[in-house]
Amino acid sequence: MTDRYMIPRRLDDPELIGFWTIDEFAGMIVPFTWGILAQHILIGITLAIGTWFALRKAKAGRSAAWVRHAAYWYLPPGLTGLVATPPSHCRVLAG
Repeated sequence: MTDRYMIPRRLDDPELIGFWTIDEFAGMIVPFTWGILAQHILIGITLAIGTWFALRKAKAGRSAAWVRHAAYWYLPPGLTGLVATPPSHCRVLAG
């Protein structure tokens, strides 16, 4: 052991569930669950893989929170569940 100090190499890696990040897993579980409940398992698996691939391409080269920020910007306020933030269409706020 020639090094006196150990420096972690993977400190900034995102949390994983299996092989996927949390947002990829959440995007995959919805179509997969639908496939099981609707008794169309192969269609659910196919949609889950397609969703995973689309999220992977959308996040390529961007931060991990990019999908969350895009959801805030483009989806209606009731879907995101953010109540303490102003609506995304308000550009100038009076303080």
